[in-house]
Amino acid sequence: MDEEAKAAAITALRVMLILGLAWFFQVVANRLIRLFRRYMQSKAPSADEQARIQTLARVFRNTAAIVIAIVAGTLVLGELGVSVAPILATAGVAGVAIGFGAQSLIKDYFNGFFLLLEDQVRQGDVVEVAGKGGLVEEVTLRHVRLRDMEGHVHYIPNGEIKVVTNRTRGYATPVLDIGVAYRESIDEVLKVVREEAARLRADPAWAARIVDDLEVIGVDRWEDSAVVLRVRFKVVPPIQQWNVKREYLKRLKAAFDRADIEIPFPHLTVYAGRLKDGSAPPFHLLETKPDRIE
Repeated sequence: MDEEAKAAAITALRVMLILGLAWFFQVVANRLIRLFRRYMQSKAPSADEQARIQTLARVFRNTAAIVIAIVAGTLVLGELGVSVAPILATAGVAGVAIGFGAQSLIKDYFNGFFLLLEDQVRQGDVVEVAGKGGLVEEVTLRHVRLRDMEGHVHYIPNGEIKVVTNRTRGYATPVLDIGVAYRESIDEVLKVVREEAARLRADPAWAARIVDDLEVIGVDRWEDSAVVLRVRFKVVPPIQQWNVKREYLKRLKAAFDRADIEIPFPHLTVYAGRLKDGSAPPFHLLETKPDRIE
């Protein structure tokens, strides 16, 4: 009985030692990953690179936790006298069976690995994936979590992502289509457009976001009631492109009002047609008088 108690005590001590070592290695791994993250972020020149390092650090931390838990669990089972070999064999066979039924899950993890490896998506980016667009709140090996403009949260499995449109990488060039009436002088309109863009860029509140003069692409097309001019800015950081666009349009509306430049709206011309001899029939206007109020 004493021998059995002694053996049980030794087994309990070994299990506690394994669990303690697992906890120790988890703490060391977390600290090393944290130190690596801080070192890389100190070397990263931009906020984009820092966001990528943050995402990778979180993935490494989760991976380390899973690996340490599996190794510790295997060792604990061995100490408790549970044969690990049959479990591993069964797990291998079950893994093959599950693999056929969980191909989409495996695809999610493979796609997630390459999304992170190729730096396609980072936390804090504004992207469009799988028909959904929004701010990236989380990137894992399993899914990408987006929050759209209305505050709705979308969980996109990585296996569903075929094309990534990242709107916040490097710089952005927001394009503005400006419609003016046909009666306006294009040269005068472009002068006002350039002057207002220069004022916006000279404003200390906006100067750091606009890195170049307004690029005037020119007359883009003729619409039914407007001549459409196309211009664009170069904005850094790119996530500010929408704010710059909104501010410029607000200022340009006021500038057009001051310069008496018409922002067109749909016009309707009524055509009565012509007779075979080439003459046009007259329009008959009927004047009606309101009933007299006694």
